[in-house]
Amino acid sequence: MEYKFTAYGHKNVMGKHKKTFEFTKDKELTLEGDCILGVKSDFDLFKLRNIVKKGKKIKMFITVDDISDSVIFEPNLDFGDAHEIVVRKSEFNSKRTLGIKADKACSDLKKELIEKLSNPEQRIDVLITDV
Repeated sequence: MEYKFTAYGHKNVMGKHKKTFEFTKDKELTLEGDCILGVKSDFDLFKLRNIVKKGKKIKMFITVDDISDSVIFEPNLDFGDAHEIVVRKSEFNSKRTLGIKADKACSDLKKELIEKLSNPEQRIDVLITDV
């Protein structure tokens, strides 16, 4: 099973957080949001929940132009936030947490990818599959 959504970069994307990354439907981002990779996300909560229920491991591909990186994590069966997606290296769970025990956080992603995310016009394609 696969699910795709898009998000966009923002001038304040830093991609420095060492334990998490996040996509939000918010249009704006402050400098305190150092885990946020993309804004204006168009994901659908119910479609994401279907992926979460089916997989024991999930792989997320984050693609910007011709640069792509991937993250593998365990799904949080209690995920239920229609506004934000958070993926964590830790086992901390909340309704915002799509995945735990991730093999990467913001600071682990390709630097070229993170650099492009500071452009507000930059489209981000996200593909989620069960492993």
